Amino acid sequence: MVYALDRKTKRVVSFNVGGRSNKTLKVIVDTLIMSEARSIYTDRFPNYQYLIDKKKHKVCFYGTNRIERKNLTLRTHLKRLQRRTICFSRSVKMLFACLKLYFFSPKVL
Repeated sequence: MVYALDRKTKRVVSFNVGGRSNKTLKVIVDTLIMSEARSIYTDRFPNYQYLIDKKKHKVCFYGTNRIERKNLTLRTHLKRLQRRTICFSRSVKMLFACLKLYFFSPKVL
């Protein structure tokens, strides 16, 4: 699972489910480019340098700490992301649908 967060609102802008390949990452990067993102912070995964313009691409640990926190929250909230539970999703379609509901449905307080 790969996703992008808006830096100000901390909401998910786009996500995709698949391996860490250029095909999976390109969906997210294209969404960020179309939304005219000023800068894109990533980890040191080498495939990003082929997909993101050097002027916009920033590699640092400080820029990715929010997304790492979001990963932990996701694993806590969605048991489908944990392997040894009864709720584990083997189907990519079901996982994609569940994530879409989680990320984009209105939050009820």
